[in-house]
Amino acid sequence: MPRPLHIGLIGGIGPAATVVYYQRLCAAVAKSGQPLALTIVQADIQTLIRTNLADLRQEQAEVYAPLLHRLKAAGCDCAAITSLGGHFCFAETEALSPLPLVSAVAPLDAYFAAQGIRSVGLLGTRVVMRTRLYGQLQQTEALALDDRIDEIGQLYQDLAVAGACSAEARATFLEAGRQLIDSGAEAVVLAGTDLNLAFDGTAPGYPVIDALDIHVARLADLATGRADL
Repeated sequence: MPRPLHIGLIGGIGPAATVVYYQRLCAAVAKSGQPLALTIVQADIQTLIRTNLADLRQEQAEVYAPLLHRLKAAGCDCAAITSLGGHFCFAETEALSPLPLVSAVAPLDAYFAAQGIRSVGLLGTRVVMRTRLYGQLQQTEALALDDRIDEIGQLYQDLAVAGACSAEARATFLEAGRQLIDSGAEAVVLAGTDLNLAFDGTAPGYPVIDALDIHVARLADLATGRADL
């Protein structure tokens, strides 16, 4: 049996997403009756916005690197970035990391295939939508609203920075999700880890998959020894 792992999280990108990761990871591990070993460090969301929009992958990886060394010094066995947008430099960060990185993107394709979902619509950052989740979905067709990427991407950026979602922004995200379904998506993927602020407590009338939940499930399995790296 694998041993339970001490989980490290790079948080702060944005703050609301960090809170949801913490809440859902605590809840998932509590069901096992085991204690959770967890350490969180703070990254800067404005730095991430700048490097993400300019595609400065190596620069952002070098921002993450000292945070990962801090997590290692705290006793963590592995680490995760609490932002799908923050995964744009995953390969570059992995090359610098003193800890194994647990991707939020890698488990998604297998999850969609296991659920029999052949096409998904993406909501998230400009880069996530434009690159169709960094081109990492091999078994699943990814759709985005190409003519609205800047509009939705900016709305998502504003939400992540504010850590809150206005009624007007919520209505726009819900309508964009409906448009994705009408364009052929079988489900809408919340491919931005702050989108729970817009979708939690709503009944949009179409299937919604929160990528954060799939990442948290993977981290909970590692934290409880149900899975290995």
